[in-house]
Amino acid sequence: DFVWLKRMAEDQGFKNVTIADRCSDFGCIGLWGPNARTTLEKLVDDPAELSHENFPFTGVRDIKVKGTPVSAFRISYVGEQGWELHFELADGLAVWDALYAEGVTPIGVETYANSRRMEKSLRLQNADILTEYNLMEVDLARPKVKAADFFGKEAYLAQREREHQPAYLCTLTMTDNKDSTGVERYPVGTCAIIDPETGETLVDSEGRRSYTSSIAYGPTIGKNIALGYLPYAYCQVGRELTISYFDEDYPVVVEAVGYGALYDPENIKPKS
Repeated sequence: DFVWLKRMAEDQGFKNVTIADRCSDFGCIGLWGPNARTTLEKLVDDPAELSHENFPFTGVRDIKVKGTPVSAFRISYVGEQGWELHFELADGLAVWDALYAEGVTPIGVETYANSRRMEKSLRLQNADILTEYNLMEVDLARPKVKAADFFGKEAYLAQREREHQPAYLCTLTMTDNKDSTGVERYPVGTCAIIDPETGETLVDSEGRRSYTSSIAYGPTIGKNIALGYLPYAYCQVGRELTISYFDEDYPVVVEAVGYGALYDPENIKPKS
């Protein structure tokens, strides 16, 4: 992104614009869970400012956590109520110490990056969101297209006019994760998605092969979950397929075509 923004500024002749990489100047802690609000209320000057009415979902507010300035973004990538807390890097330890003193448990990035976000069918940049697939295939297209021109608009409009897309990002679950010796397996990485009738990896009309773009165990639903692009002909909820992992095939079933959360499908918890 940094390189792209710099090139765009140069190409457009924006001489009064300076693009700087300040990633190391700031930090972020994700505070999520059913007790996120009640925990944060103990650390701010005015607990009422965190109410749903005063701080709605997707809102951003400047608050203080035990006196430390924080930019709070009410969003969730793990399917639970909570906030991203953004701060200057030098203030990170003070923010964490305040949270830890209230019993907050450090979980780690795996929950954010894979297991819980996959239970919500949320896509990950450069894993599920790929330049080889368009916004309709990944199910992130907006209802309307803005009137202003933008790079790729003509191609994008043509894609939207199709009766259907060549492939769609689907949510799959493993129906049996035991290998040939009876050991339960919890796959990671990239697995070929296979038609059990032919034994062949799926290939869409554009020549793109189907692989798991994300895969992890979902602790809340108790199943291994995978995301992967399936050719249109295979995009039916309930469709049974297999994935290949270390030269063994495991049965999977299509749970959702496009976005379809397995946990809290009404998305009530993050907005509570």
